[in-house]
Amino acid sequence: MPGVDPKLVPSIEAEVNKLIEPGFVREVRYPTWLENIVPVRKKNGRIRVYVDFRDLNHACLKDDFPLPIPELMIDSTTSHEALTFMDGSSGFNQIRMAHEDEELTTFRIP
Repeated sequence: MPGVDPKLVPSIEAEVNKLIEPGFVREVRYPTWLENIVPVRKKNGRIRVYVDFRDLNHACLKDDFPLPIPELMIDSTTSHEALTFMDGSSGFNQIRMAHEDEELTTFRIP
């Protein structure tokens, strides 16, 4: 894959295998849409694999769902004793994607 340091390939494959094993991603053939990965070195020296979905974002119709105003969200929590958040370490893998949209998120690795 052009632009990816060949020394990073084993680390990239290991990170993608971590997504394959629990079923977050799967191998497909002949996708209708294909994006590139962006390997980024973390502070601890390990590699994190991102997918650059900017082209897909430009091609998709825009939803008319504005983001909530943070101040209103914070104010709505004042009468509650506890507030929880989703774990950000595997954030995008916590909510199942619509089956018909899965093929649009295809990416390739070196």
